Amino acid sequence: MILYLDTSALVKRYVAERGSTEVAAIIDQAGVVGTCIVTRVEMAAALAKAVRMSALSSAAASAVLQVFRSEWPQFVRVQISEALVGRADTLAWELGLRGYDAVHLAAALLWQDGIGESVTFATFDLKQWQAAGATGLVPAPTDLPALLAA
Repeated sequence: MILYLDTSALVKRYVAERGSTEVAAIIDQAGVVGTCIVTRVEMAAALAKAVRMSALSSAAASAVLQVFRSEWPQFVRVQISEALVGRADTLAWELGLRGYDAVHLAAALLWQDGIGESVTFATFDLKQWQAAGATGLVPAPTDLPALLAA
């Protein structure tokens, strides 16, 4: 399986929360794992927000960020290009997605187009998950609506 992780899924690899078990399982099944280059800054921002909201201590978030940064080179990193931004623009407009959600979706679609193989798109945002399925990606986790309802 070729797996694309948006930030909402990737953070669950590093922070134990609802969905972490599913993310670990899908990563274990993947032969290749990728994400968009923008995920790096989104991860730092998400961890900083967790500190501000007292969901993580500063020391814990810093440790998680260092582990993520050390593993960053292991991911396929889809670069942002004019073509990617153009596709994200269209996706944002047509599907009503937020900006970086559209960027992640466009990155996964361009990756899929480039390699000519199916890409599984992992997210924990229901609207983005639905958009992934509607645009020809394989949405994951397969039971996201039930996971979010639990």
